[in-house]
Amino acid sequence: MLEFSRRTNTLEQSEYKYSLQDLPEPHLYRLLYPYDEVPKIPFNHRHVPMYPPNEIFITDTTFRDGQQSLVPYTTEQVVALFTMLHELGGPKGIIRQSEFFLYSKRDREALDACRALGFEYPEITSWIRATRKDFQLVKDIGIAETGILSSCSDYHIYNKLHMTRAQAMDQFLGVVKDALSIGVRPRVHLEDLTRADFYGFVVPLALELGKLSQESGIPIKLRACDTLGLGVSYPGVALPRSVPGIAYGLWHHAGFSSELLEWHGHNDFYRAVVNAGTAWLYGIAAANCTLLGIGERTGNTPLEAMVFEYAALRGALDGMDTTVVTRIADYYRTELKYDIPPMTPLVGADFNTTRAGIHADGLLKDKEIYTVFNTEKLLDAPIRVMVNQASGAAGLLHWIKSEYRLPDSIALDKRDPRLAPVLAWIDEEYKSGRVTGITDSELRAVLRVMAGELLDELTAAKGAAEQTAE
Repeated sequence: MLEFSRRTNTLEQSEYKYSLQDLPEPHLYRLLYPYDEVPKIPFNHRHVPMYPPNEIFITDTTFRDGQQSLVPYTTEQVVALFTMLHELGGPKGIIRQSEFFLYSKRDREALDACRALGFEYPEITSWIRATRKDFQLVKDIGIAETGILSSCSDYHIYNKLHMTRAQAMDQFLGVVKDALSIGVRPRVHLEDLTRADFYGFVVPLALELGKLSQESGIPIKLRACDTLGLGVSYPGVALPRSVPGIAYGLWHHAGFSSELLEWHGHNDFYRAVVNAGTAWLYGIAAANCTLLGIGERTGNTPLEAMVFEYAALRGALDGMDTTVVTRIADYYRTELKYDIPPMTPLVGADFNTTRAGIHADGLLKDKEIYTVFNTEKLLDAPIRVMVNQASGAAGLLHWIKSEYRLPDSIALDKRDPRLAPVLAWIDEEYKSGRVTGITDSELRAVLRVMAGELLDELTAAKGAAEQTAE
């Protein structure tokens, strides 16, 4: 049969319907995933069209998936982070939803405290065990949407659940029916999707879920879970590893609209960010993330990275306040005592720090020479220079201007003789065998002792400049 598709504005054949392939033995894709070797990336050179949704957005799972690798957050910490998510996402709700556990008294206290804030965005959703009792809990608390785990790969179906595909599908559909029967909006988490038989199990399951949605009048969402970070974004990669293929298959073959599709990736092979961006480009509206990418094993897709990816793809921040990213990172360091690796993009202490004297000299002449964007404006994080044996006078001068937030109107030359004692001290440190960089606290102390007059002069000039600006 031929049907005219309003999505593609072309005639399409629709005779073939994907049906469940119930195998007697699990299909584990051993050619791709030989356990004693590195996973293989296969190509079939089939390309699917890019299909960016009209609207793309971010969803958060910091308080569910992210929390599983940390000491549980206190209610006060959840409220603080949730408030910052709200501020970061802006009035348009680019950070659309945030997912919570409901298991413990602490979980529910945190959820109630966040709901009491009255924010429209992020919408609070939940994740529960797939039981009627837990669905009733969601209903009683008054949460509209909840996540439901549906393991898709034969690794899970046969080897963990000890079921056949038919049995697993029957169980998953039954659980969704239970949720629909009490008016809860299900979000079906397609676990381990990048090791699943896409056309033999995933699409048939999705088609049945689509029928349940039509019958009930309640939208059902699909979360495509790259549980082990095996998704690949290269053009022409074969399923089940193809992120474009998964996105295309869920909206084209399974018939789910983009706004009902969500990508949940992990970073086992350093692909979390690019895979989430690829999912957006090929038809999945939501990128599910955690703050700082904290999550199981290597972590989830970092939410702050997708904020910048959104702006890069759409050409605008659409109301998001990116300076909140730095506040979030500072909160993790100071309140949660979380050690952010210093080289981490956007949030690490050294992400915009240079150690080379020649770079520092270039930065003094033009900040754009060695920086990717205005980090002070977008992240409230000025460019920093790490002072060491290679920094020279230019490096020390740049450190002073950054550390004390001196405006460009305040002139200070790297040949200023008052810097000479400090430079001599630095040289002597390394002649004596030092190999580590000079810390900020060390420099502050040395400057106060050896160039106190200069610091007083700079502080006074900065105050005068700020008063003039006001």
